[in-house]
Amino acid sequence: MRRAARIDENQPEIIHALRKAGAAVTPLHRVGGGVSDLLVSWRQRWFLLEVKNPLKPKADQDLTPDQKRWVGAQHAPVHIVYSAEEAVGLLSIVVPQ
Repeated sequence: MRRAARIDENQPEIIHALRKAGAAVTPLHRVGGGVSDLLVSWRQRWFLLEVKNPLKPKADQDLTPDQKRWVGAQHAPVHIVYSAEEAVGLLSIVVPQ
């Protein structure tokens, strides 16, 4: 039986900040199976974000076994972010002007 999809408390703020910066964001938290939280497109490029809440205990910030398996099977990076500022800053790093 599948558990209800949950999101980290900071995920709505991160989505809002990314969209305000001009990125398109598709939440993927309902997919399950360790799939990352957000699919982001920015300047004709795609990338994945895994959102973690820095206010949770360190152990709760680690990737789950499903997330580790899924990330390990990808042929592209998955970026872990803890704040809206970090997520928006990543846009210029992942896709420089």
